[in-house]
Amino acid sequence: MINAAAHYRLDYPDLSLILALVRGGTLARAAALLRVDVSTVFRAVRRLEAALGQTLFEKSRAGYLPTHLARDLSQQAECAEQALEAARIGVEQGGEVISGTVRLTCSDSVLHGLLLPALAQFMPQYPALSLELNTSNDFANLSRRDADIALRLTRTPPEHLVGRCLGKVAYHVCASPGFAHQHARRDLAEQPWIAPDDFMPDHPTVVWRREQLPGVRPAYRCNSMLSVTELVRAGLGVAALPDFLLDDDLRPLGPALTGHDTALWLLTRPDCRALRSVVTLFDELARHVSLNTTPT
Repeated sequence: MINAAAHYRLDYPDLSLILALVRGGTLARAAALLRVDVSTVFRAVRRLEAALGQTLFEKSRAGYLPTHLARDLSQQAECAEQALEAARIGVEQGGEVISGTVRLTCSDSVLHGLLLPALAQFMPQYPALSLELNTSNDFANLSRRDADIALRLTRTPPEHLVGRCLGKVAYHVCASPGFAHQHARRDLAEQPWIAPDDFMPDHPTVVWRREQLPGVRPAYRCNSMLSVTELVRAGLGVAALPDFLLDDDLRPLGPALTGHDTALWLLTRPDCRALRSVVTLFDELARHVSLNTTPT
């Protein structure tokens, strides 16, 4: 077995086969990805396993489950796939191409309110650049090297990260237009409140509510600001929301919360500044992420 593996040289079609079966999970889906028939995939996997002297997939009721070796080889196959695509694009465009994978982390509210509109503006210009998006409120993503770039709402970003402040973010107590009209005569303390849960105890809106309305017990608690926003939009109550999420379906009930604003920071690790893919994405985000919101 060992001799067989030592004498066999993997090539790109082998990697493509493994990647297709890892992605597809079944012979039929892998065959569709490779544009061949099922029997061709079956025979090719059998031949490759025999040549390597190792099992690549375990057959189960759910389909073909990759072994550790197959998963490792599929990751290499993805790198080869990206490199080949970058080369093709470079030939078509006649110039240097920004390629690779950049890992980006932000909260779900920043993703939907700010990041997605920005990505739609410039990402089509970088067809060989791949993004891995993770929604989290944790700075440790960058510290643990789980991400390359972060968009974070904070007044004091960690000193070991580098970046720039993209602007101020204010918060307003809001309700849906229908809810605001129906409950116009009720004080804020009497309204049903929607708030972040205990996973965000230091969120500016939580701190403000505890200071200004200490007797209020939220009727709804959510583990994300995006969920809080959607409950307000559905007319279930009031909540303090960041101004970049406000639209015609969310009506501010008063001025911004004084002394409880924050800022949007674009951050990366110092070692990432040597990577062209990271620097390119960082610069594009700095140009296109817009905080020009005007609550009415």
